Amino acid sequence: MSATEVGARSPGGVRVEKVTTSGVFCLDDGEWEVDNNVWLVGDDEQVIVVDAAHDAAPIVEAIGGRSVVAIALTHGHNDHINAARDLSDAVGAPVWLSPADRMLWDGQFGSAPDRELVDGTELSVGDVTLQALATPGHSPGGTCLYAASLGVVLSGDTLFAGGPGATGRSYSDFGTIIDSIRDRLLALPPDTAVLTGHGDSTTIGAEAPHLPEWVARGH
Repeated sequence: MSATEVGARSPGGVRVEKVTTSGVFCLDDGEWEVDNNVWLVGDDEQVIVVDAAHDAAPIVEAIGGRSVVAIALTHGHNDHINAARDLSDAVGAPVWLSPADRMLWDGQFGSAPDRELVDGTELSVGDVTLQALATPGHSPGGTCLYAASLGVVLSGDTLFAGGPGATGRSYSDFGTIIDSIRDRLLALPPDTAVLTGHGDSTTIGAEAPHLPEWVARGH
C-alpha cells in the first residue's frame, strides 16, 4: 500500500505520510468496523510510526525499507495497537505507550510495551522532533505528538474535525478530554494541522471556536 504525503517537508526532507488500515474496534463488549489513520514521520532513511492499526503488512510496505526509530502509540485502544507487536518484530523498533493505558495494552498483549511515552518525551527523526503531549480523556493515557517545525500535531483520538474523541466508554471522561483540548491543544498555533486517528484532518484554528459548543452538548 502506498502512503499519501501530507503537508510540508522540513528543510532536511522530513515529511508526514498517511496509511489507512481497516479492522474492528472492541471495547465494553461492543465491536465497530473502523478505518484508522497510521502516520509515518520521516525522511528517506528513517521514520517514526504513529499508531499501529490492524495490519502490519501495509505499514511495512509504506515504510519501504527505512529504519524505524520508534512505534509511538497515541493510546491503548485495540484499533490503534493491535498490529504493534507484529510491526515491531518486522522492523526491529521499540513500541512506546503511556503507562496510564497499560490496562488496555494488557488486554491485547501478554508482554509489556518497550518504552513509556510520557508528557514531554521527545522522539527525533532527521531534523524534526516529536514532543509528547499528555492529553487524557478519551483514555487515561491519551497522548498527542507535536512537531513544531512541521506545524502538525498527531492527535490520535483526542481531537477530530468537529470535536473531541468519544468519552462514553470505560476509562474515559468528558471533562478530562475538554481540559486536555483546551489547555494543551488549543494552546498551539492556530495554523497547526491536526492529523487525526480517524477521518479527515483539520486545524487548531478551525476547531478552537467550537469549544463552547462541545462543552454545552456534553460530548
